[in-house]
Amino acid sequence: AVVLVFSAEDPSLFLDLPSLGIVLVGTLAATFISYPLGEVLRVFGLFATVMRNEKLYTRDDMEELVNISRLWMSGNLRQVEEALQHVRNPFLRTGVQLVVDNTPEEDIIELLQWRISRLRAREHAEAQLFRVMASFAPAFGMVGTLVGLVNLMFLLGDGDMTAIGRQMAIALITTFYGVLLANLVFKPVAVKLERRTEQRVVVMNMVVQGISMMCNKRSPGLMRETLKSFMAQY
Repeated sequence: AVVLVFSAEDPSLFLDLPSLGIVLVGTLAATFISYPLGEVLRVFGLFATVMRNEKLYTRDDMEELVNISRLWMSGNLRQVEEALQHVRNPFLRTGVQLVVDNTPEEDIIELLQWRISRLRAREHAEAQLFRVMASFAPAFGMVGTLVGLVNLMFLLGDGDMTAIGRQMAIALITTFYGVLLANLVFKPVAVKLERRTEQRVVVMNMVVQGISMMCNKRSPGLMRETLKSFMAQY
């Protein structure tokens, strides 16, 4: 926006609400046709997710897992149950609860890996939604340009160069909006959602590694160093 202000003779030329409406309404309409209503309505919540600074409490999760493992090794089941009440990460809480319930390690790992795959699939679909919107926006920008060119053809016979120039500007600005929204809004949101998923999956895999060590009654000190090495790779 700052570049436009300093590069244009009149920055207000880049503001045309009908052109912006064609791109936004057209993109949303095509998305509503392509996806179920519930999935499209989640777009607004995902925008809020991308804009806020979401913290991953990786070190806290690691320390909680090590401390609970220490209590588990000492046989203090009551303190383990109490510590579970204060665990922030529901994925970690589920894994530890299954260990406490003496669930076989293979079943625990299978369940946790299934949850990871489901999260990856769901969030990939959310990012893909924005990539689809990024493909629709330039197309509707071209639709607006065609509408502007049709209006331009009606004015050619009058010879009013001012009106002709105005219609040409409106025709081009619609394509500008389409390209801008696709590459400055929709694609960056998709990339950030994908990156967010990668980070969450790494933390979840760390938890799976810790749960596996807890099942095998590895020492808490070894668990801490192993998980630190695991996270250092990322």
